Amino acid sequence: MALQRVYGNLSFNEPVDMRMAPGDSRVWYLAEQGGRIFRFANEQDVSERVLFADMRAQVNDSANEAGLLSFAFHPQFASNGEVYVFYQTDEAGAGGCCDSVLSRFTTDGTGQLDLGSEQELIRYSAPYRSKNHFGGRVGFGRDGYLYLSIGDGGSSGDPDNRAQNTANLWGSMIRIDVDTGTPYGIPSDNPFAAQADFLCDSDTQMMQKQAAGGSCPELYAWGLRNPWRWSFDRATDALWLADVGQGNWEEVNIIQRGGNYGWRIREGEHCYNPSSGCQTAGLIDPVAEQAQPGFQSITGGFRYRGTAVASLRGKYVYGDFVTRPLHALKENDSGGWEPEVLIADTGHNIASFAEDANGELYILSFGGGIYQLVQSSEPGELSNAPEPLLSDTGCVQPSNPQQPANGLIPYAVAAPFWSDGAHKQRWLALPEGKRLTVAANQDWAVPAGSVLMKNFYLNDELIETRLLKHHSDNVWAGYTYAWNDSGTDAELVEGGAVMPRQGQPWIYPSGSDCMQCHTEAAGRALGLETAQLNSVLRYPSSGREGHQITTLKTIGALSGTTTDVTLADPADQSAPVSERARAYLHTNCAQCHQPSGGTNVDIDLRWQTDFANTRLCNVPPQNGTMGLDGALRLVPANSDLSVLVLRMALRDHAEQMPPVGSNMVDVEGEALLREWIDAMPGCEG
Repeated sequence: MALQRVYGNLSFNEPVDMRMAPGDSRVWYLAEQGGRIFRFANEQDVSERVLFADMRAQVNDSANEAGLLSFAFHPQFASNGEVYVFYQTDEAGAGGCCDSVLSRFTTDGTGQLDLGSEQELIRYSAPYRSKNHFGGRVGFGRDGYLYLSIGDGGSSGDPDNRAQNTANLWGSMIRIDVDTGTPYGIPSDNPFAAQADFLCDSDTQMMQKQAAGGSCPELYAWGLRNPWRWSFDRATDALWLADVGQGNWEEVNIIQRGGNYGWRIREGEHCYNPSSGCQTAGLIDPVAEQAQPGFQSITGGFRYRGTAVASLRGKYVYGDFVTRPLHALKENDSGGWEPEVLIADTGHNIASFAEDANGELYILSFGGGIYQLVQSSEPGELSNAPEPLLSDTGCVQPSNPQQPANGLIPYAVAAPFWSDGAHKQRWLALPEGKRLTVAANQDWAVPAGSVLMKNFYLNDELIETRLLKHHSDNVWAGYTYAWNDSGTDAELVEGGAVMPRQGQPWIYPSGSDCMQCHTEAAGRALGLETAQLNSVLRYPSSGREGHQITTLKTIGALSGTTTDVTLADPADQSAPVSERARAYLHTNCAQCHQPSGGTNVDIDLRWQTDFANTRLCNVPPQNGTMGLDGALRLVPANSDLSVLVLRMALRDHAEQMPPVGSNMVDVEGEALLREWIDAMPGCEG
């Protein structure tokens, strides 16, 4: 089994949903989170996409999990032209994010979506605490009813217990009849259909329902945390749903009418809220669960009913947005389900799955590409298998693996990443005839076939070598090698490990840990950018000093126009504290905390982002205040109430930053950020 790029002439901006209209396999429709829906021919050499709908004026995607999240065609679309869209928009009268809206549209005479035809069916506002966990996928069942998955509304741990409150729509799967009633009807077998005297289609209606001690008639199932993606099995009609977990477990469920799936009493099969008593009576456990951190934001897929990949038939295929594996559940002899690894690391932030008319499966990479699951030439074989010893990789001299192989290019960065006190050396290997290229934002693109190598030293002892490979099939992967005590070679560490080195517990990250930081949004190769390499380096092979960018261009390793920008060294006391602090955040945090970075927090910590646009200053945190009254993301002149600093000062804690790869607090980095914040007069930065 392998992933194959399809419709390769097309690329999209943060794709989140892809469908075919009922009965028409000639055309795909694809939605971008920012508010556009395109259509394109189902032909591999297609080079043109047509705008089907442009909803950017009403869609608000300023919160990372908000935007145009899903759309669905009415089963009779060919005759009635109806399309249902689930999205977030500005809060009514407040001018901010987010109200969640489920609307019905019709197409116009040209076959485009008529935005003027919008009829809002449901509209409700985000809880005051947070702007995340909206869900959600919309789709029709074979029963003709419309289903929509809705998250618990966010903030850590569902503090208002919305998912267990049947008088609101949060944390649920709802089912409505869009062909009857005003604005819709309630299927007669919904769990609370008897209470259809008034609906829960707005905040006001939900408050009235709660005051009356009732339950929302729209509910089909509840007790869900953030049910991002779900699907019907085309063979059995079973409703499969993947629910994003809190801090320990991601889960896969088969949804039953009237089912309570436990959140926030339980997370997966485990007690989450002891004060609830963690009862199991009346709760439905998932059919499978995946432990964090191997999975961190599960993306539900489909039960495979195609024919192209024989080994997948009947299995439920799913992945993860953050850690990027592709897995499947296979049914065992006792009727249960067991997970198996299909691809350990796809190299893609899996935003969604799609199923064509023949049951073949596709994934949408949040980076913009579409990939199909196909049969590989060697079923069961994982591509790009790493060598067990560093000396076998070709990246080092076989006779002295502590030295780089001939042809590797050394480089150094202006603002280094905190690595638990380690000193690092870096090299780059490019395939023959290939170059780094400078993008418009001054990040450098790294060609397929390249390798980045980094050595880690504690007290001058070489303890680890990491390789970041851009494989020829365009998959990025990280590999960790631990050096033996004699320093003669390093052995591959599979799955990650923690070992004592130089008096401290040293983390050897897993491949998924590596790629959690080397994000698609940040270009994977984090240090290779103009601002990091605009400096002089003494080259060890010659002992001569040379400007890094000039040298790379001279030897034909870099092409494109670079600008005169340089990051400050956070340790350089002569540089302005604001420049040092922004450089620190850029290196240590911005790989995830930027648009499309893979987190649920809508901040942008790249150094070139104007401070006013970082969404730091005097903004409530999305994931809790750490128990402090008045705590905000950043409070000018008060670092003690700035969650930005408080979280980076944690270790062995679910709220620590960075979330993986570090056992030791960067004391100097924390002091730098506190100095910057405490001297800040206000939000002008």
